[in-house]
Amino acid sequence: MPEFKSNLAKRCAILSFTFLLLTIIGCDAFVRKFTRKPKKEDLPQEEMVLVPEEYKENQMSREVVYRQYFLFWKSWQDELINGLSQKVSNKRQIDCAEEAIKNLTSLKGLLNTGQNKKLDIYIGAMQELRDLIAQDPYGNNAALNIHNAERLKRDILRDFSYSKVKGG
Repeated sequence: MPEFKSNLAKRCAILSFTFLLLTIIGCDAFVRKFTRKPKKEDLPQEEMVLVPEEYKENQMSREVVYRQYFLFWKSWQDELINGLSQKVSNKRQIDCAEEAIKNLTSLKGLLNTGQNKKLDIYIGAMQELRDLIAQDPYGNNAALNIHNAERLKRDILRDFSYSKVKGG
């Protein structure tokens, strides 16, 4: 019986040593497992080269620019009307009104003085509409705001379509 215990102890020791050796060596090579990996910060970094690029002043004709701003305004005005009728978020409605105002203001620079003054009236009306929408976060006056937005759209389309302002 004592021989059996000593053989068992030897076998357990050999088995433990073999298990420990296999664990240390693992699947990866022993050398690679314990070598220190280089830090990424120490690697040489490529210097970023920025080449300035000059963009030409507006290469499009005044007609094309006017038609673009007019189309942008019309799209934002339609988006505003749809947003008011579908009761989208108040912030989205205000953003639509501000974008429409921004595009109308851009149109203003392409018109002559008389038409500028007339467009200023519409820009002021759009700003009032934006303020009314901002003061009505729950949409209680949505019907009135929709009516005002549609009226403004109709009037601006009537007075500022490109065929009406060609000479500007």
